[in-house]
Amino acid sequence: MPAAVLPGIQLYSNATGVIPVMESLILKGLPIGTTLAFCMSTVAASFPEFTLLKQVMRWRLLAIIFVMLLIAFTLVGWILNLRTPFI
Repeated sequence: MPAAVLPGIQLYSNATGVIPVMESLILKGLPIGTTLAFCMSTVAASFPEFTLLKQVMRWRLLAIIFVMLLIAFTLVGWILNLRTPFI
C-alpha cells in the first residue's frame, strides 16, 4: 500500500483528472483499495498542494497533516482490500 501512496504524492491531478487513471489501474487488476489510496494521495497530498498550504501554515503543522494523510490513505486502502472479496 505505501508503494501506491508514495508515487501518488509526486503527481498532481484534480479528482476528475485521476478517474481515467483509476479506471485503467482497476482494469489491469490492481485492487480497489490500492487504487483508491493512490487516487487520494494524488489529489490531497501532492507537493503543489503543500506548497500552497506552506503560505498559511508552519512547517511543523504541514508535517503533521502530511503524516496523518499518509497513514489514513494507507489504512483505508488496506481496509478496502481486506473487505473487497466480501462486497
